[in-house]
Amino acid sequence: MGDDTWASVADQFADEAYTSVKGLVRTYVLHQHLLEHLPAPPAPVLDVGGGAGHQSFPLAQAGYDVTVLDPSSAMLDKARQRLQRLPGEVQRRVTLVEADGEDADEAVNGQRFAAVLCHGVLGYLEHPEALVDQLCRCTAAGGVVSIMTGNAKAMAVRPALEQRWDDALASFDTRGEIGVLGVPTRADTVEELSELVRIRGVEPVRWYGVWLFVDWLDFGGAELDPNDSKQVAAAAAVELEASRRDPYRQLSRVFHLVGRKGPG
Repeated sequence: MGDDTWASVADQFADEAYTSVKGLVRTYVLHQHLLEHLPAPPAPVLDVGGGAGHQSFPLAQAGYDVTVLDPSSAMLDKARQRLQRLPGEVQRRVTLVEADGEDADEAVNGQRFAAVLCHGVLGYLEHPEALVDQLCRCTAAGGVVSIMTGNAKAMAVRPALEQRWDDALASFDTRGEIGVLGVPTRADTVEELSELVRIRGVEPVRWYGVWLFVDWLDFGGAELDPNDSKQVAAAAAVELEASRRDPYRQLSRVFHLVGRKGPG
């Protein structure tokens, strides 16, 4: 990924995006998905492109040994700041590694993990194959690969909700957009990503949506209060149920694919 292209958006990403209702719901829903598939703690987990640790720190709090690998020193600085606010026993279960995802195997010295996560990263790569190869390679036999990425079949949702009708019409036949952080992004399909991991020895087990209704409300201009814990919890419960069901998961702008690596 070269230079630290995330330095300019690290504050926005870590301090705003994840503290919004959408960010809180995303973390909760993905965490529940992961708990359905992960082995019991303290199994080792690698979070590739893990940024400030929003998804992996809850796993460390649940007892897992977590390695966060990210190419951005600015994002890892955010992770260190957040880690310092957690209890000492949780801090000792977390390792931070600065490296490109495409170099993950070398960066972790060939360690194999019970689960390898990669959430919200593939969309920033024009060609994700090299990264997917590393995710599968770093996973131990019988381990879990967890990938979250944009849903290419729902590209019209955001521009339509923002009433950008010309953009919405054009988006039915495109894979790319400028994401909410102002960075160009690319979307995938469940079928294509499933094939990418399958040919690397990882069998897809299940796929989910991530958020649906809070996404629509946000882009439709509704005000969602992240400090209203009762509303956030209620929304998260609905989103979790929608993430598992058709047709709702098919309409989510983001999907979550979970696979399991074969015995070797």
